[in-house]
Amino acid sequence: MQRISGYAFCVPPDMHNRVVLVRHGKPDISMSRTCYRGFRRFIDAYESAGLDPASVPPAELRALVNGLRAVFTSGAPRADDSARSLLPDAQLIADPLFAEAPLAGPLIPLVKFRVPAWAVISRIMWHAGYHPEIENYRRARHRAIRAADMLLAGAEANAGVAVLVAHGYFNAMIGRVLRQRGFVRLGSHRARFWNAVTYERPAPALFANELAREAA
Repeated sequence: MQRISGYAFCVPPDMHNRVVLVRHGKPDISMSRTCYRGFRRFIDAYESAGLDPASVPPAELRALVNGLRAVFTSGAPRADDSARSLLPDAQLIADPLFAEAPLAGPLIPLVKFRVPAWAVISRIMWHAGYHPEIENYRRARHRAIRAADMLLAGAEANAGVAVLVAHGYFNAMIGRVLRQRGFVRLGSHRARFWNAVTYERPAPALFANELAREAA
């Protein structure tokens, strides 16, 4: 028995797990061209924005998670709103452990870019070491490991399945941890709203057969 954030889960070691990582829907905020000061203001506004009412989960995503009794989120308004839209009858388990890897608006004067371009520039600079007063990559990586642990521990509460509605980049970081633990990825992490990627751990017998074929 393992207790995480007030929830107790039993995790059989031979369990066939599935983890579904979902990026939230479109936030209720404009993404126009702006200068670096505007992008810095946008970062704060984005964190407090909820889900755009016109942004609804795709039918195939609803079918994928249909019937689940619980859904993990980061607690950010856009993530919580998206989770409620996707699974209105499920229990929300919100934890800041799943928050997006942060960005800091770079000081690049005299130019204007659209918000997605600023985000790409900021992410590149974050990896290069620009992280003034925010979490750096190493700490985010350690958090992704703990996040993967929590999802795997919670999967048994949903009959071997855990779904997380959170954020694009940090979802991909969690996915890399799952791949390193032997999970198979179905789908791709893309910078689009409601993007969903499934990770499955092969059943023990199937995994043994694959190892035998590789050794032959």
